[in-house]
Amino acid sequence: MFLFVAFTACQKEDERPVGLKPVVKSDSLSAVVSVNSPGTYLATKGTLKINVGDSTYTFDAATDSVAFITVELDSTQYFGITAINKEHTLSFGISSAGIARPDTNATIAGTQLLLSTEEKGTIQYTLPKYISPGDIGKLYLIKFQQDSTLSRGTFYTTLATKGKSTYQRATGTFNLIK
Repeated sequence: MFLFVAFTACQKEDERPVGLKPVVKSDSLSAVVSVNSPGTYLATKGTLKINVGDSTYTFDAATDSVAFITVELDSTQYFGITAINKEHTLSFGISSAGIARPDTNATIAGTQLLLSTEEKGTIQYTLPKYISPGDIGKLYLIKFQQDSTLSRGTFYTTLATKGKSTYQRATGTFNLIK
């Protein structure tokens, strides 16, 4: 289970329906997430780090869009993290079934890492369909909505490059501030 959300925006004229107020923020994704998505919490500070093979990818919530999400789909609750860097060349999402609360250790339901480089084009890593349950991974939520902490924890999972049968272990940490 992987949740994908796309945001688009366009402006034709400065005419708004009665009662609709404009949202002014430096990042349009931040504005949409914070206003229109209950269960989505945009981090203002902190980091999300992902290690895949010998590479480390870091999102800085002060400049990139990093959100902690909670959703319900077909009567099942999910929680996770989604992020995209400022340049839109790197995005990541990871989710687990269950209720977000402190000291939760949940099995990964879905994950995806997308990279876009001039040299290699777009590279897509996803959770493989056919792996043993022990290799799917875990999302450990240490803290959630406590004091100024939005969420803090660790995760591990297995990723496969689209179209290839080689698997790579991915590990990560997150410490996100409200």
